[in-house]
Amino acid sequence: MTLDADEILAVLERHQVAYVVIGGLAAVLHGSPLLTRDADICPARNPENLDRLAAALRELRARIRTPDVPGGLPFACDAVFLSRIEVALNLITAFGDLDVSFRPSGTLGFEDLAEHAEAMIIRGISVRVAALEDVIRSKEAANRPKDRAALPTLRLLLRTIRQRGGGQP
Repeated sequence: MTLDADEILAVLERHQVAYVVIGGLAAVLHGSPLLTRDADICPARNPENLDRLAAALRELRARIRTPDVPGGLPFACDAVFLSRIEVALNLITAFGDLDVSFRPSGTLGFEDLAEHAEAMIIRGISVRVAALEDVIRSKEAANRPKDRAALPTLRLLLRTIRQRGGGQP
């Protein structure tokens, strides 16, 4: 399925979910030419936000992504289930793949990422996007082959942004 990140973000906004866009989508929003096939978010873990996130995931018709079941697996989409997830939940939705990472590699989670996140307007919606430095930090810590492959491009993008006078110090 093709990713329609705008629709995923619109559903999260409708449900007033507190989150930061991370990973490849955050890199693209900062100007990376690398393609991404999924949306990655890091939500706040407080109970009220997990309730809102669960409602948004139900609207998105989210199912757990697994290679053995093409349509994904159903799950108890509620705040209690979400509060038990320690690291990440990889999902299929009506608008493409969505990875919900509660503690992305190299970070302490939402509060850590929100501290330096940049507000961007995406189709009229204000979205918090992880700082490019934090995207790089997380990819370095994850150290997966796809992350190692992306790092030279992301570091070059960061240098270019800094030379133009933008980005975090």
